[in-house]
Amino acid sequence: MAHYTLSHWGLYEVEPRTGRDPAIAPFRRDPDPNPIGLYQLDPALKRLRVQRPAIRESWLRDGPGASPERRGQDAFVEVPWDEALDLVAGEIARVRKHFGNSAIFGGSYGWSSAGRFHHAQSQVHRFLNAAGGYVRHVDSYSLGAANVVLPHIVASMDELMASHTSWEVMARHTELFVTFGGVPVKNAQMNAGGVGLHGVALGLASIRQAGVQFVNIGPVRDNLGQAGVDAEWIACRPNTDTAVMLALGFVLCSENLVDRDFLDRCCVGYDTFAAYLTGAADGIAKTPEWAETISGVPAATIAALARRMAASRTMLNVSWSMQRASHGEQPFWAVIALAAMLGQIGQPGGGFGVGYGAANLVGSAHAKVKGPTLSQGRPGIPDFIPVARIADMLLGPGKPFTYNGQTFAYPDIRLIYWAGGNPFHHHQDLNRLRRAWQKPETIVVNEQYWTATAKRADIVLPATTTLERDDIGSATLEAFLVAMKRVVPPAHEARDDYDIFAALADRLGCAETFTENLDTMGWLRRLYDEGLAVNHERGFALPDFDSFWREGLVDLTAHDRPTTMLADFVADPARHPLRTPSGRIEIFSEKIAGFGLSDCPGHAVWREPSEWLGADKAKCFPLHLLTDQPARRLHSQLDASPHSCAGKVAEREPVYLNPADAAARGITDGQIVEVFNDRGRCLAGAIVSDDIMPGVARLSTGAWYDPDPATDLDRHGNPNVLTRDAPASSLSQGCSAQSCLVEIASWTEQVPPVTAFDLPEFTTR
Repeated sequence: MAHYTLSHWGLYEVEPRTGRDPAIAPFRRDPDPNPIGLYQLDPALKRLRVQRPAIRESWLRDGPGASPERRGQDAFVEVPWDEALDLVAGEIARVRKHFGNSAIFGGSYGWSSAGRFHHAQSQVHRFLNAAGGYVRHVDSYSLGAANVVLPHIVASMDELMASHTSWEVMARHTELFVTFGGVPVKNAQMNAGGVGLHGVALGLASIRQAGVQFVNIGPVRDNLGQAGVDAEWIACRPNTDTAVMLALGFVLCSENLVDRDFLDRCCVGYDTFAAYLTGAADGIAKTPEWAETISGVPAATIAALARRMAASRTMLNVSWSMQRASHGEQPFWAVIALAAMLGQIGQPGGGFGVGYGAANLVGSAHAKVKGPTLSQGRPGIPDFIPVARIADMLLGPGKPFTYNGQTFAYPDIRLIYWAGGNPFHHHQDLNRLRRAWQKPETIVVNEQYWTATAKRADIVLPATTTLERDDIGSATLEAFLVAMKRVVPPAHEARDDYDIFAALADRLGCAETFTENLDTMGWLRRLYDEGLAVNHERGFALPDFDSFWREGLVDLTAHDRPTTMLADFVADPARHPLRTPSGRIEIFSEKIAGFGLSDCPGHAVWREPSEWLGADKAKCFPLHLLTDQPARRLHSQLDASPHSCAGKVAEREPVYLNPADAAARGITDGQIVEVFNDRGRCLAGAIVSDDIMPGVARLSTGAWYDPDPATDLDRHGNPNVLTRDAPASSLSQGCSAQSCLVEIASWTEQVPPVTAFDLPEFTTR
């Protein structure tokens, strides 16, 4: 009998087979199944598994802090589990005694397990809190700027993502869908916590079939083009979308096309913003002609679009990539202000979206069920950093930083414990991170595969994969609760993160706090049962745990309902106020203005990015590099699988170039090229495409980091050797990877082999 497993890429059916691995097949009800997860048991991934606990040779011989510059180059010594656990527990105890818990950083950033109990981030944070506390991170690389600014303006990102107007409502009511940055279906192949039924491609198709007109504004065309969607493409220089939005707002304001009743009833601060648009505040009118000089979008196109938006039921969308840039708060703030001026927020099919296409849940009509959540315990210390500032923390202990209007200082980290994620994938300026990575005395990771991060650790503990443990799958606005029964035994000597931390907690005298005397099945039963009463109050009659575990799925689709975001608030702002200081949409925020930040004032503004095609630096590095989500994997997960490798060019990640830019450099399709700037360089395989506007290149993230030790040349195509490790602003300290200039040239030397998937060297004592 088949049973089920859930991953970020989808729900899969598992069929046992005698004498060999089980067969993994897409869930038969999924209308648009994703093939990524079909390769989870592929031999190419199995050979990369961490088989036994391993200690970096120099650290094992000479102790904490030994030869940190050798991380990534030293051989490893495999040791028995008890010895490894004793070493880790002893090191945690040493650092706590001599430096305090504020010298321990609990690193966990990544998608880890779709299962809610074996969620590595929850596990490591719960363990470190039980052991006295740790320095944590806040926010995300994906949404660092948005997470900070949006609660001041309208609502938290979590609230908005779980309440976006659903696809079927837009199919009935929307007339014009205008998106800045497209609706990239490849990004919506997944969801944090897993996907039951992939709905974005079908949602797009349904609104296109209903006659909705699409306008796609941005530097690439092919991020909106699936399921028969034929969009009007308005090419726009990267990082200049805010200028276009402001010019659209200028037209609405100057031609009396704003909904003044909506602005007075549901918003605050419009008059201050309007003074900025017209130039009354600063002497610069934000006209379409002004925006054309910045963005390259013709002034007549901007003016015509503004009038068209005012005459239609219009949905405005902005992709997450817009705020992963210098001044990343501004396009999100500007699109909300623009939607407010149109007065269609809260109306069926109108308003705004902050990420249609970013994840499967955005636009979903599925019900919001209370899923299982493992408590991370009570924080032992208050110290934190914004997630994208890890290198700043390691390189600058004691230095001040601002965050959300307050000033803090970076702690002095002596020990990093990382479980779940791969910083040598997702962080920016990896050459800088590699230098910062030499600062801690000890780095411990729980890891399934020999990733770049594992190779640069001092102690590596082999962890199980999702398929090797029992868990419960649940995600926001997804169709099912899933009993994720173990598919295969743990590989080699791998252990669950929970078992690893329980053993460490026992050695550190906090086992009862961490485990509460429960094993895995005890926790699964408790977490499931904790949600029964809450879900019953919400109208969801769920089966008891034993029935759920036996049947394998709880189908929630009977509770699907159409959604119009912010409808209750707009219908009665007094009865359903927002959680902003005013209870209304804050086009101008007194609170943010009170922070006195020059790079993020009290309303949406145009500020020149630190790197863009209008900067002096573009004379040396004349291509703006976009770093998007890959189509054949989630970030760096399963990069060694045949599915991911089939999308590479000569074993490297592909870089997309406009034909004019390729011709000017003598580059042809399929050629190996060097992408470089003053931060780093990498090799990639060229793809020449009319879907990229001139002056722009695109290199997806996720190729495993593979630097040449002698030259720092990344041989595999990891764009984060090129991206900027600088904050979006002093408000959010978010990631600004999309503000990046490069040059590209033909590679004329001998092509070096890719070694990203080579195992480290092992030795004996």
